[in-house]
Amino acid sequence: MNRSLPPATISEQDGVRYLHLDTPWVQGAMLVRSPGVIVLEYVQRMMAWMLWRPGAQLARGHAVQLGLGAGSITRFCHQALRMDRVTAVELNPAVIAACRHGFKLPGDDARLAVIEADAAEWVAAAGHRGCAQVLNVDLYDHEAAAPVLDSATFYGQCREVLATGGVMTVNLFGRASSFERSARHIATAFGTDQVWSLQPTREGNTVVVAARGVDVPSREELLARAATIEQVHGLPARKWLRMVRPYS
Repeated sequence: MNRSLPPATISEQDGVRYLHLDTPWVQGAMLVRSPGVIVLEYVQRMMAWMLWRPGAQLARGHAVQLGLGAGSITRFCHQALRMDRVTAVELNPAVIAACRHGFKLPGDDARLAVIEADAAEWVAAAGHRGCAQVLNVDLYDHEAAAPVLDSATFYGQCREVLATGGVMTVNLFGRASSFERSARHIATAFGTDQVWSLQPTREGNTVVVAARGVDVPSREELLARAATIEQVHGLPARKWLRMVRPYS
């Protein structure tokens, strides 16, 4: 595969280390003294899938990340949640190297695999159908203008990667003109009753949640799950509940 990929560069300010792809745009961040903390608000919201999974199942199964960024979700799923299996798919080898050397991403082990590959090819592979309980999609190039993979066909393949009961989160720009098209593609692939979105962050990132055959629990159960997520993992899950809306 002969592609011109941008170099990964690193900056640091006020105790936070940032990943860039040869531009000022931030591709990821890490709190230097506490690498396990998810710094960026939109990345925290990418973990909203935890509300759609029963508490007893959070550490069970396979979590896949398409797009490594600074490794925040991969580290969290591997080290904080200690999920059975974690796979990150990243096209740019410079990003993988930066995460290994500058962002505390551990080496591969029995539960962790970081794969240098094209996400489109990975989700299309027949061997990956039904392999994941969690799928996190954050695929932007160095210009960070729009997702590089964003078709109904792509999201349909993402759905095929999920086992029944699996949940996907996608980072989109909610204030961009492409958002409605992207959300429509996701709803086409997953069904309108299996798609939700959170309110945009101040920067405009909107996380969309899509599920494969999930029965939404009662409000009381969701509140209980959110309280446990906050207590155990320090993520603002009750805030997520206040800002989530079904697709319409």
